[in-house]
Amino acid sequence: MYDCIVVGGGAAGMMAAITAARNNARVLIIDQSKKLGNKILQTGNGKCNFTNMILDSSKYNNDNIDFVKTALGHFDQNDAVCFFKSIGIFPKDKNGYVYPHSETAASVQEAMISELCFLGVDIVLETTVENIEKKDNIFVVNNKYISSNVIISAGSKAAPKTGSDGSGYMLAKSMGHDVKKPLPALVQLISDNKFCKTAAGVRSTGSIELHCKDKVYSEYGEIQYTDYGLSGIPIFQISRFAVKSVDNKEKTYIDIDMVPDYSKHELTEYAKNCCGNTEKNIVQLFSGILNKKLVLLACNMRNIDPELPVTFDNLKKIQMVISAIKRTTFNITGYKSFDNAQVCQGGVNLNEINPDTMQSIIVPGLFYAGEIMDVDGICGGYNLQWAWTSGYLAGKNIKNHLP
Repeated sequence: MYDCIVVGGGAAGMMAAITAARNNARVLIIDQSKKLGNKILQTGNGKCNFTNMILDSSKYNNDNIDFVKTALGHFDQNDAVCFFKSIGIFPKDKNGYVYPHSETAASVQEAMISELCFLGVDIVLETTVENIEKKDNIFVVNNKYISSNVIISAGSKAAPKTGSDGSGYMLAKSMGHDVKKPLPALVQLISDNKFCKTAAGVRSTGSIELHCKDKVYSEYGEIQYTDYGLSGIPIFQISRFAVKSVDNKEKTYIDIDMVPDYSKHELTEYAKNCCGNTEKNIVQLFSGILNKKLVLLACNMRNIDPELPVTFDNLKKIQMVISAIKRTTFNITGYKSFDNAQVCQGGVNLNEINPDTMQSIIVPGLFYAGEIMDVDGICGGYNLQWAWTSGYLAGKNIKNHLP
C-alpha cells in the first residue's frame, strides 16, 4: 500500500512526488508516456523557462485569482529556484526569465527523474489510469494500486503528443468534481482576412488590441503573420480571451498598429516631405520603416495601388495607407487546435479545491496539481511555476491524511 499515488508524471506530478517522498511518504507515479516529463522539453523553445522573477497573480487568467495568489504565497519563484538548486539545476536570469544554466530543458527533466529515483519513488510508465475508487478512506487505482492519498496531475488537453490527452478530466468528474470546459490557450488565432497570405511569413514588432464583447485587451511585441491568421507571443498572451469569445460565438477582432513607435502625424509629415522629391512608389516610400509585405497588406486593405507614385496628387491615398498601417483589422473566426496550444484554459473548478493545500473540498485525501485545474498563465515561465507551486502544496499536504 502506498501513502500517495500520483496520476500523471509531468512537471507538477514529479514535483508532487518528490515533495511527498521527501516527507517520507511511499509514493507511486503512474504515467501513460514512455518517459516522465516529456512536455518540459517543449518549454522555453527547448531551454525551459522554468519560472519568472517578476511573479504575481496578475500573470494568471482564471475566474478565481485569489486562489492563485494564496497558493503562490506558500511557494513562489524564489522557492522554485531553491528547489532546483537542490537537485543540481542552477538558474540563469535573463531579464526576469529564469532558465537552467545549461539552457537545456532536458537537464531539468533528467534532474527531476534522478531525484525521484534517489528518493525511491516507484514509477509505472505506459499505463493509463482508467478509474479511481475510494473505499473506506482508501483509494484504489485501476482496481490494482492502493493508497491513502491520490494526486491527480494528469495535465490538460494541450499538446497531446506529450501524453496530455485530457483523461484527467474524466477522473475528476468520476470523483464528483465540476470541470469547466477546456479550451486552447497560448495558441495561434485564425482570421478570415482575405489578405492574410499577403503578409505570411513576416515577423514584425507591433501593438495589438483584441476586442471581444465589451472588453479590450492590449499587447505589444513581435507579431507573426501567417497564411491563416496571426501568431507570436503577443497573440498568445491574449489568445485565451479570443478563444473564449469565438467559442461563445461573439464578434471578435484584433486591431494592429504595425508601427507603434511613430504616430500617424509623423508618418504623414514624412510622406508630405517626400512628395515631389522622390521617384518612389508607396511601397518603396515605407520600406525603410516597415516590411514590404506589410506595406502591401496596408495597400490591399485600402484598395490602393502599391505602385502609386509619391506625389501631392496622391497624398490622400497615401494617407489612407498610413491609416491602415496604424490600424489594420483582423476578424478572428477561429483558433488552432489543442495540438498547437501550449496550455489550456478551463479544468477542475477552483471553488472545489483548497488553495492552501490543493486538496479536494469534496473528497478528503484527493489532491490536484498542475494544468488539470482551471488556471492558465501567460508566456514567461508562469505555467511551469504553477506546476511547481501546486505540485509542492499537494505533495507536502498528503502527510495530514496518512493513516
